[in-house]
Amino acid sequence: MKNKIKIFRAMHNLTQEHLADAIGVNRQTILAIEKEKYVPSLDLAFKISRYFGVNVEEVFIFNEKTPTIMET
Repeated sequence: MKNKIKIFRAMHNLTQEHLADAIGVNRQTILAIEKEKYVPSLDLAFKISRYFGVNVEEVFIFNEKTPTIMET
């Protein structure tokens, strides 16, 4: 999932470590999310957006091509 975490961190002059500490994850988690190698849970996505004081849609960009679970 595309995101703007790096941009928001730069706007607030934050390191990955500082953001990670503030929301209760490790720096590697923030790095993986920024590089789109890890899709955060809804809870984590909301924690990140609340930390920056914006809507989750301002930080994360939903991609229609992201695989979803199909109902049977």
